Amino acid sequence: MRILLLDDDAFMLELLADMIAALGEHTVVRETDGRRALIELRLRPPALLICDLSMPVMDGIDFLRLAAAQQYKGCVVLLSGVDGAVLKTAGRLAEAQGLAILDACPKPMSMDALRALLERGAARCQPQAAVHPANPGK
Repeated sequence: MRILLLDDDAFMLELLADMIAALGEHTVVRETDGRRALIELRLRPPALLICDLSMPVMDGIDFLRLAAAQQYKGCVVLLSGVDGAVLKTAGRLAEAQGLAILDACPKPMSMDALRALLERGAARCQPQAAVHPANPGK
């Protein structure tokens, strides 16, 4: 499964990537910048996006709004250290914009929780066709 990790914390990205690698054969792309992650979503859409909410420049809510505007059809996992009620509200907002929210999880994520998410993601999340710059409407 192709997975895009978006978090402004490079350590958290490496930790999650290492945990995912320990759980099986996945292609993991890491981004610390929401603008670059939006380009990745458009050009090489992952089946699963794991997104932090608290980031500078473009926070997770803004990123998800723009991902929905791009009609991202993969699954999304929200991952953040914010209050659980805020995390759940962010998930409901993203769903209202048309995103498929697989879960909203507090940081840090345990290996068991990540394993369960990847299993659910493999069953539910299908990659979408990329939009190529020469053919932006397809």
